[in-house]
Amino acid sequence: MLASSTEIKPAVSPSSDAVIVSSPYDALHKIAAGQRGSLTGAVEEALREAIVTLALEPGMMIDKIAVCERMGVSRFPVSAALARLEHAGLVEVLPQRGTRVKPIALRDIRQHLFIRSALEVETVRGVAAMHDAAILEALESNLAQQREAMANGARLAFHALDLAFHEILLDAIALPRVKEIVAVSRNALDRARQLLASPERLVHTLDEHERIFDALKKGKADAAAKAMHDHLDQVVAELHRSAKDRPDLFEP
Repeated sequence: MLASSTEIKPAVSPSSDAVIVSSPYDALHKIAAGQRGSLTGAVEEALREAIVTLALEPGMMIDKIAVCERMGVSRFPVSAALARLEHAGLVEVLPQRGTRVKPIALRDIRQHLFIRSALEVETVRGVAAMHDAAILEALESNLAQQREAMANGARLAFHALDLAFHEILLDAIALPRVKEIVAVSRNALDRARQLLASPERLVHTLDEHERIFDALKKGKADAAAKAMHDHLDQVVAELHRSAKDRPDLFEP
């Protein structure tokens, strides 16, 4: 059964920086006067953020009137924003029913992770061969901050540091097109990553990052490649477990 717009279950474990809302539309904010030059863009960005962070859960029907009232806008920018989000694959229009947040499709997740694995495994191979002290120092500093964020239960901060860890590696090989392709696939995985943001998953992610770093520090390209492959492969395994626990969030 699909989640309704009035009753949802928490999709992520609570953390010290999590926001608890009584209604999914509480995640949206009224458009400020200075934003009214681009109403559609502002509404699109707010809805996208709410969808990616799972405030608006996969499978939930979107109440356009509730969005209008919450954000203080007319129906036109809301409809236009939803049309853009449909093109981005985040919502879908159901004939005779309305617009809903698109359920997460495991087949799409596998494709994007395949792309990331192919490119990021080769990335760490290249970084391992560099023996660049500055890159290793940047990674070590990032990992220290990850440990601190995890100890403090700061899920959002850890998520940002997770992204930064991978960006350090991609920047190191200086191939902007590769980084761009990885970014597209990573953005497509945002909702799935939120489902995995439990304290247990943070521990595993940090451990996997530590293994990648240890192999890079020793200049072991094959070990670094295997550690990166295993790291990304764990996401698929975790998502399959999530799909069993919350089938309403996933496309059959």
